[in-house]
Amino acid sequence: MSALAQPLAQSAVQSVDWLAIAPPTLAAIVALAVLVADLFVPDARKAVLGWVSVAGLAASALLLLPLLDGDRSTFCLTGATHACSYTVDRFTLVIQFLVLGGALLAALLSVTTLKDAARRVPEGEYWFLLLSSAAGAALLPASRDLATLIVALEVASLPAFALVGIRHGDRRSSEAALKFFLSSVTATAVSLMGISFVYASTGTLYLTQVADRIQHVDGQLHTLAQTGVVLTLVGFAFKTAAVPFHFWVPDTYVGAPLPIAAYLSVVGKAVGFSGLILVTVVTFPSYAGVWGPALAALAALTMTVGNVGALRQQATRAYSAVRLLAWSSVGQAGYLLVPIAAAGYTKDAQKTIGSTVAYALMYAAVNLGAFAVAALVSRTRPLNRITDYRGLYASNPLTALLLAFFLLCLAGLPPGVIGLFAKVTVFSAAVDAGLGWLAVVMAVNVVIALFYYLQWTAMLFRAPEGEPGRHRVPAPLTAALALTGVLGVALSGAPQLVLRFAATGLFG
Repeated sequence: MSALAQPLAQSAVQSVDWLAIAPPTLAAIVALAVLVADLFVPDARKAVLGWVSVAGLAASALLLLPLLDGDRSTFCLTGATHACSYTVDRFTLVIQFLVLGGALLAALLSVTTLKDAARRVPEGEYWFLLLSSAAGAALLPASRDLATLIVALEVASLPAFALVGIRHGDRRSSEAALKFFLSSVTATAVSLMGISFVYASTGTLYLTQVADRIQHVDGQLHTLAQTGVVLTLVGFAFKTAAVPFHFWVPDTYVGAPLPIAAYLSVVGKAVGFSGLILVTVVTFPSYAGVWGPALAALAALTMTVGNVGALRQQATRAYSAVRLLAWSSVGQAGYLLVPIAAAGYTKDAQKTIGSTVAYALMYAAVNLGAFAVAALVSRTRPLNRITDYRGLYASNPLTALLLAFFLLCLAGLPPGVIGLFAKVTVFSAAVDAGLGWLAVVMAVNVVIALFYYLQWTAMLFRAPEGEPGRHRVPAPLTAALALTGVLGVALSGAPQLVLRFAATGLFG
């Protein structure tokens, strides 16, 4: 009996590569440290928690550097079958850099926002939730089994619900959190149902094993497997805010604290899209004939609805600037879906996925910069209307030039060269996959987007009405603007730093 038990005991022991899991682990440890420290730090010194959080996110991002030397895997099955729950490859590193960098910039914006809130927001809980969400978001791209994927997705999402509604007594914030919560819970329920069907038909949760076994399921289980694939994909489509699963986005962005809206627009989007890439290209490549056309239709619908929604925003309406950025993010999600859809039509799916990653990196840098300017303007103009930006150049020339640059990048116009090249890369992915109709839809939407981006840009340089307001830029906001500005200019000067991902495979 003991002889039989010994091999089982050995197979249950897994070696852990602590360096591989260091970035999300450090973010989680700092989150717990901040939560405990909040009990002992006096109210007058709560700002220290913010700077500790910023330092923790920066350190987590720096821990990606030792992982550049090659692919690593941990939490692996022992024996002849090699399957791992956590893998660090180029795809993982790029998405973790995007997630941790985006969380760091959101944290810099939050330092000023919490100070201006005059203790209306509980700081210890705020930083704990932000760091916890960032840890889950950093775990997700490394997940290589469906259970870890869902756990990472929920660790990233659940704290975000609380962050959206963290302003006590704010009806708009509570309503936004409820909409976000209901939509996300629905997505999770659908995903879990799909994953349970996939597990029942294949007998495994590891992505590579599912990809092999789902092609050869018994005839009796074939319908179950197909249903599981469809439900899993629908659940992740919710997470990407693809139309018609986008209804929560505008109200959530308006109701959330502005740094959290910025965080959701970049990090939340990265989480959804990296999960969608893993379940399509890695887990269900044999069902490309199903998810390829479906994602192509979703991409066309999403970019069209998003851009038309942004176009309809009235410049004098309260929070119209944030609403425009929200609808714009829906439109940008449509562009991000195009290469994933194209991967269903090509043999080299990894190269096509690189176009999505390249576009996501461009979008993250410039969209966070636009939100940083919005956070600055909202300090003196809390209603954050587009008309509030009129004459910004007269009072803050450098800030106005930065916002103009960010908007031109999102529009894909020079001098925002990186935005232009990223759009061309996505456009090429559609054409190379034979999706000419989708490329035409994208071209039409780019023209639609030009109108509202240029309209906002022109507003910055008009003569101000009355005395131009002065916007004092605090140090954290200055750092966020400087980082996004330098990154945007550097990428426009050397777009190959990002676009090379569109020409090479990302998975190990």
